[in-house]
Amino acid sequence: MTDLSRDYTKIEQAARTRKKIVHTVIYIFLVFWALMVLFPFYWMILSSLKSYSAYNGEYIPKFFTLSPTLENYVNAFNAVPLAKYFSNTLIFTLATTAIMLVVIILAAYAFAKLDFPGKNITFTLFLALMMIPNELVIITNFVTITNLDLRNTFTGLILPSITSVFYIYLLKENFAQVPDELYKAAKVDGCSDMKFLLKVMVPICRPTLVTVVILKVIECWNSYVWPRLITDDANYFLVSNGIQEIRENGFGRDNIPAMMAAVVVISVPLIILFLIFHKKIMEGVSRGGTKG
Repeated sequence: MTDLSRDYTKIEQAARTRKKIVHTVIYIFLVFWALMVLFPFYWMILSSLKSYSAYNGEYIPKFFTLSPTLENYVNAFNAVPLAKYFSNTLIFTLATTAIMLVVIILAAYAFAKLDFPGKNITFTLFLALMMIPNELVIITNFVTITNLDLRNTFTGLILPSITSVFYIYLLKENFAQVPDELYKAAKVDGCSDMKFLLKVMVPICRPTLVTVVILKVIECWNSYVWPRLITDDANYFLVSNGIQEIRENGFGRDNIPAMMAAVVVISVPLIILFLIFHKKIMEGVSRGGTKG
């Protein structure tokens, strides 16, 4: 028994040692990968804190600075109306997200709980829209908005972005997890579809809705191609257009630190948003993709 106990102890110790080694290797790899991902952000912030002369005087790039300055951030707001672009982006983001929520909630509820002729084939054709390349959709939207004389307007910016097949599908799968017996019981009690949707479905599926809102906000904030096509009036430029204007007409090609400062200012709101709600995003995606 003693020999068997010793052998068992040695095997157990060897297994623990192997487990520690594997975990150590994994953590080293994750730390290395995290540093690789975070380094561009660190370099962006570091460059924005260096003076123009200090940055250009570095023949060998330095990974720190002993004399940080906020002058570049002042220059970023003075070179172009960056505050105006922020307000435009905020209006565009809030309006687009709010309208899209109404559209996708109603569409997802109809596909998940209502019965109407051709529902399955309609939903199949709806999903097939995801197969169409975005470039073709942009061309169609551009021609439509131009023919409606909506260029250089918030309406023209917002209209093509008020729906999403993917978000409707995600929310429809989440709505489908709510038992049909609950819906039938509500109908027996005289509850209308709209009341059932607002009082039951929306609260139950709140994590998925929060996820959709966050992802849509990020999408709108980072929107570049469509605003660039549909607007040539600086009064309707978004922050993405502002960065391009700084690069082309401002100091972007010469004053890299000030350019980096503008990028930091634009990126910080999204980084903060993601850090606050990243758990909600993962929870909503997992709930939306799990049935049963």
